[in-house]
Amino acid sequence: MASTRQQKHADLLTLLLLWGAGLYLRLTVMVAPPLAPLISSELNLSQTATGALTTFPILMLAVAGIGASWLISRIGARYTLCIALLVVAASSSARGLGDATPLFIATAIMGIGIAGIQPALPTLLTEWIPERIAFGTAVYMNGMLIGEVLGSTLTLPVVLPLADGDWRLAILMWSLPAIIPAVGLWFIVRPRKNVEVDTGSWMPAWNEALVWRLGILLGASGSLFFGTNAYLGTVLTGRGEGELLSMGLILLNGTQLLASLLMFWLSRYWIGRAGPIIGLMALGLVALTFFVVVPGIPGLLALAPAGISAGMVLILMVGLPPVYAVGNQTAALAAGMFGIGAITNFLIPLLGGVVADLTNIPGMAIIPIVLYCLVALPLARGLPPVPR
Repeated sequence: MASTRQQKHADLLTLLLLWGAGLYLRLTVMVAPPLAPLISSELNLSQTATGALTTFPILMLAVAGIGASWLISRIGARYTLCIALLVVAASSSARGLGDATPLFIATAIMGIGIAGIQPALPTLLTEWIPERIAFGTAVYMNGMLIGEVLGSTLTLPVVLPLADGDWRLAILMWSLPAIIPAVGLWFIVRPRKNVEVDTGSWMPAWNEALVWRLGILLGASGSLFFGTNAYLGTVLTGRGEGELLSMGLILLNGTQLLASLLMFWLSRYWIGRAGPIIGLMALGLVALTFFVVVPGIPGLLALAPAGISAGMVLILMVGLPPVYAVGNQTAALAAGMFGIGAITNFLIPLLGGVVADLTNIPGMAIIPIVLYCLVALPLARGLPPVPR
């Protein structure tokens, strides 16, 4: 009985630290949109470069994701996760050390660190708590979504005033706490003994359709979310509504918490099914279009369903690798999926920025996002069935 109680306490601590690691899948990325006007003004950045502050780390996930899978096969998911968190803490803090060049170099390194976190988390679930994979996924994804909310909604009203209006210090204050889950996972948590895991190849199976389906669909939800965050401030400022930026960020990102809570209940019914993915993405596209077309508060309120739908689709997609594979194969599938999704999450919003620059109409940035999502959605019908 005592041993069982100790194991439950150990599992609880493990989940808490994995939740903390999940925070840094998005927290340091989502600090950029609210600070973008300040950074752009001080460093004289274009609309495309300003949007890249949010999307550039996502591109690095594609560059470094396979390397993370290889590292997991060599030193294990636990130490890979700890090292990745330390890299995120250091590189994200360094974004405020200089002008535009050091900013983008540090942003790229931060993306590499996040690339190590992404496949390590689902792999650890198959190794440490294999009987609670669905719940574990919901836990660290809740951490990720809360990280999005904290970074996007509290930066302007809370952290920036604490930093005396200095955007560089505000970034530092958000970045350094990533050390906490890294230290806890390295020194405190001990994995279970006698848990067998798969030791398959660390390389994604690029010749399998599943990797591409997952990656393209993940890229659709990510393009909707990151693209909207990247150009929200630009769209509002362009139509003279810059004072609504804080409210818009809260509506878009704060609703991610509601999405997370709903998916604690709905994920076991919806995961692997095409209907919910297609329906939620369609809702998000309609809401985003309404926001761009309709000015004022009515259009701003449409950001709430856009945020909810993007968050729910994200959880449905990220929850699939640990139920389709185990051990190193989970890391390989996740790395492939995140890699393809990351390239899309960078290129599609970036293309939107180019369109906005060429037309000098900020709202035109959504055109590539909408077109890509419409092309990607039919792929949801080919997902393999998932045991309930």
